[in-house]
Amino acid sequence: QVQLVESGGGLVQPGGSLRLSCAASGFTLDYYAIGWFRQAPGKEREGVSCISSSDGSTYYADSVKGRFTISRDNAKNTVYLQMNSLKPEDTAVYYCATDCGVAGPYDYWGQGTQVTVSS
Repeated sequence: QVQLVESGGGLVQPGGSLRLSCAASGFTLDYYAIGWFRQAPGKEREGVSCISSSDGSTYYADSVKGRFTISRDNAKNTVYLQMNSLKPEDTAVYYCATDCGVAGPYDYWGQGTQVTVSS
C-alpha cells in the first residue's frame, strides 16, 4: 500500500519534547521534498518545516525556528521532526506531505498525528 504514516504525537507538558516520524511505504521518499504542516481547531493549515530532496536544505516557520529540527533518513524511508521546548500554541494535528507548499497538491500525504501541549 502506498502511503505516508505519521507517528510520535501525544500529550506533553510545556517545555517538553516529542519526535514525530513520517514513514513512507510503497514508494521512495528520496525523490521528494517533505513538508510538515499543522492545523489547530478553528485555524488554517500552517507550514511548519520542510526538507529538500536534493541537498537537504531546510525551512522553518518563524514560530518554530530554533525549537524544531527536521531531518531525513533515506535508508529508513522516514523524515523526522524533533520538537523541543514545546508551547501550548504548538497544539495541533501534524501532517506530512510530499511537498513544501501549504496548498499542495501532494502526491502523498498522511492522516496526521495529534500533538497536545498542556500542563
